[in-house]
Amino acid sequence: MSELRPDLAPGPPGPMPCVLALVPAHDEAPRIAAVVRGAAAHLPVLVVDDGSSDATARVAREAGAEVLEQRPNAGKGAALRAGFGHALAAGYDAVVTLDGDGQHDPAELPALLAAFAPGTAGERPDLVVGRRDFARMPATRRLANTIGGRAFSWAVGAEVPDNQSGYRLIGRRLMEASLDSRERGFEFEVEMLATCIARGWPIAWVPIRTIYTGGPSHIRPAAHVRHFFRAVAAARRTVHAT
Repeated sequence: MSELRPDLAPGPPGPMPCVLALVPAHDEAPRIAAVVRGAAAHLPVLVVDDGSSDATARVAREAGAEVLEQRPNAGKGAALRAGFGHALAAGYDAVVTLDGDGQHDPAELPALLAAFAPGTAGERPDLVVGRRDFARMPATRRLANTIGGRAFSWAVGAEVPDNQSGYRLIGRRLMEASLDSRERGFEFEVEMLATCIARGWPIAWVPIRTIYTGGPSHIRPAAHVRHFFRAVAAARRTVHAT
């Protein structure tokens, strides 16, 4: 069941939104086909191949996705912005982002879409975030996410249950506001939360499965921590500047 703020309680049914599944991927050839096929059962799929050195783009196309190839590797933030630009130009109302490594279950897409329903005031959330269960993470990830979550919540002055989940639905207004960002990596996803909080745009949360596939991680722990706390400081400036 979606965890919605009271003012986001579902209102009367509105027109069905046009939503695209957006999958940023880097060297995910062994895993991308399953992600594409799973997502395609619910939505059209766009894969942004971020400078892969393997057959990610070819495998994604064969699985049924439209593919944008970004060369050279420019980071997840840049890949998402490329996907946003494509979705906006094509007239989509929102995108659902999920990673290409299989750590997001495409079967949960309907839950995020359901949370995008207009509230009693007729307003849809600008951001729907898949909230992971930290208790199901490996110990080091659990500690990092718990500490990081507290730091981020303090920085923005609001309780943010999961600030780094990449499984999320992003509405058109937030996509447009994010196109000029200069963040290249995961900080881009943190920045989107700060943008919503600073502007008073509604956010909804949906519990999702916490999956670890055993595939190679692209995270470098020391650099990740350094970049995360830089993103926290930037988020605090964004929120308190308004």
